[in-house]
Amino acid sequence: MSGSIYRNGQIVKECVSRQEDNSMSRTDRVLTALKEICEYMDLAVPIWLQSNINEFRRKSITAFRSDSFVEPIGFDYLRIEVIEE
Repeated sequence: MSGSIYRNGQIVKECVSRQEDNSMSRTDRVLTALKEICEYMDLAVPIWLQSNINEFRRKSITAFRSDSFVEPIGFDYLRIEVIEE
């Protein structure tokens, strides 16, 4: 899964997390990858809002905006995407 931080329409930081443990469910692999991406980017793990869940189910992509974070963020959004399954 890839994670990218966007500010003013530009990627300012990105990271890829590989989760290849097929004994884990897809959900667990996604959550583990998101945690790794956030640790690398020194971010708190965002809250999954219903809109994130719906978008991720449809497209395997979602963007976490400021309303998904407990603390203020210095960017527009964090976008995650499953890049290979």
